Amino acid sequence: MAKDDKKSGWKEFFWNPRTREFCGRTASSWGLILLFYLAFYIFLAGLFTLTMYVMLQTLDDHKPTYQDRLSTPGMMIRPKGEQLEIDYTVEYTETWERYVQALNNFLSPYNDSVQAQKNYECKPDQYFIQEDSGSLKNFPKRSCQFKRSILEDCSGLTDRYYGYSEGKPCVIIKLNRVINFLPSSNRNPPYVTCAAKADDSDKIGELMYFPPNGTFNLMYYPYYGKKSQVNYSQPLVAIKFLNITMNEDVNVECRINADNIKVGSERDKFAGRISFKLRINSRF
Repeated sequence: MAKDDKKSGWKEFFWNPRTREFCGRTASSWGLILLFYLAFYIFLAGLFTLTMYVMLQTLDDHKPTYQDRLSTPGMMIRPKGEQLEIDYTVEYTETWERYVQALNNFLSPYNDSVQAQKNYECKPDQYFIQEDSGSLKNFPKRSCQFKRSILEDCSGLTDRYYGYSEGKPCVIIKLNRVINFLPSSNRNPPYVTCAAKADDSDKIGELMYFPPNGTFNLMYYPYYGKKSQVNYSQPLVAIKFLNITMNEDVNVECRINADNIKVGSERDKFAGRISFKLRINSRF
């Protein structure tokens, strides 16, 4: 009998025919609750939409409102190999052809014909400033030509193997892009210098830089962003190792030199410089 009473109590909780209540509430009570939550969530959705709309009005499609990236650009090499190590044997083509292919792929957008078609022939040795005129936006902004022929012996045009077949490899250095960054305040162009680390100073041999002196011409700065400069081509510097010691590891460090670029910092000790290892083996 107690079990029947309990069962009957549960039934009446879900549906009470005398009071016409469902789960302890009448239809009008349920209707008011649903109406309240409907109005509450519509209000939250509207508040969220309004907040997003106001925030989006403060954003610029062509440049970030806030930048939390490093103000000093990082450096990278091509080919970068595995863990920034370039290791091959001169006599075995299969050990260095991947480096040659990587350079071919990387430099294909820098073909002279492509650059002449897409980009502008700028006046060298000065910043290429492209300011907006009041409310009139200067978009898209023009980009300066960087033709691979500038890299001369490391362009892949005069030597399609970039020196790897002779044990005189080329390594290409690029700076990461930083929007509105001006590398120099005294109009002297930034330039790259490379040297062996202390224990390997007698192994690195002679270096050649392309363009001469390893400079990044000022005309490629400032960079205005991917949407503003859709055809922007980063300037490059190539280093050719002419007589590096064979069959030994040579640890190399390259750094960028300019008065507005601080090499190393507490936040990023590799800012403005890069280290990599070269090992060129030969059977002779």
